[in-house]
Amino acid sequence: MPDAKLQSVLSSLSQVARQFDALPSNSTAPDDSYIKLNKNENPFSLPAVVMRGAISALERQYLYPEDDNLSLRDAAANAYGLSRDQVIAGNGSSELLGLIYRAFLAPNDSVAMMSPGFSFNRKLAMLQGARILDIGWSETYSLPMERLLRGPAKDAKFILLANPNNPTGTFVPVADIECLVTQSDRLIVLDEAYVDFAPDNALRLIERHSNLLILRTFSKSYAAAGIRVGFGLGHPEVIGRLRNIQNVFNMNVIGHAIGISILSQCAAYEENHRYIKQERQRVSVALSQLGFSVIPSHANFLLARVPLGRNGSWWLTCLESRKILVAVFPEKGLENCIRVSIGTRSQMDAFVAAVREISRSVMHEHVGC
Repeated sequence: MPDAKLQSVLSSLSQVARQFDALPSNSTAPDDSYIKLNKNENPFSLPAVVMRGAISALERQYLYPEDDNLSLRDAAANAYGLSRDQVIAGNGSSELLGLIYRAFLAPNDSVAMMSPGFSFNRKLAMLQGARILDIGWSETYSLPMERLLRGPAKDAKFILLANPNNPTGTFVPVADIECLVTQSDRLIVLDEAYVDFAPDNALRLIERHSNLLILRTFSKSYAAAGIRVGFGLGHPEVIGRLRNIQNVFNMNVIGHAIGISILSQCAAYEENHRYIKQERQRVSVALSQLGFSVIPSHANFLLARVPLGRNGSWWLTCLESRKILVAVFPEKGLENCIRVSIGTRSQMDAFVAAVREISRSVMHEHVGC
């Protein structure tokens, strides 16, 4: 029998909220026996000096975190050569993305996004009653300037792109980014989540262009995905307005401590970044030898087109049966791809060995994997 009170409650949901079904709670998390190469996590522990800061912060657990993240913003400003007013700190860069959508979008507005891109942006747009305009990459993964500046995208409230891009791992020269920012009078949101694995970054453009907002995160290159530390870097007028709509105490004391410590100990991660770049190349070569077509990557992952005859979901299932997790995507053009994060040497050896075993099974025309 229908619950009349519940139906009354649900009928009071906003038009936007009614688009979403209630999330079920019956999914299960993979246990520690799985090799998790599906979320672009950095597989290494925090440096000891950073960990000590986190442990020390636990002694202040009874206090609220610092209002407006002042010390963390000061540390980021000092590390990035900016002023405090040019920095907003967030509970990961995903929180900051949400603030940008809330600040700039009203119902029926649009945002232009390079596609394929970070899929969570679609939900953020829906929550504002807005829509995503997908702007496809060129065959060489260069920026399609004409489509971004004119055509349907000319009325978008802002343009969103990631560099390096997720899920392709491709990198656009910073000169091309500046060309776009110079020619556009809209906000350009540049997500540099993976930039520490790339040859360059756009930080130097902030002082020259008031319509550029850069996002950074410590989840990928600084092994702090579970801590949730991110930054937005841009003009004080834009940053200040985003801070004004930010949730009170949006970060915790451990996040503050680890963020400040990482910013002062960036050199401690150089070997980590060097390893991931080298391992990325090694695994790329191994996959290519097994018949995969691997897109050259400047991130901590590889997007690879699987050999003919099977699709990405089939490979995901086969690898998962061997307790190895990779990512696949439903977007058109990515159905025959898998994305694999770069983990430890032993994890990547296990992944390559599993791919080799599955490939042999396919060659011998076994139905299963």
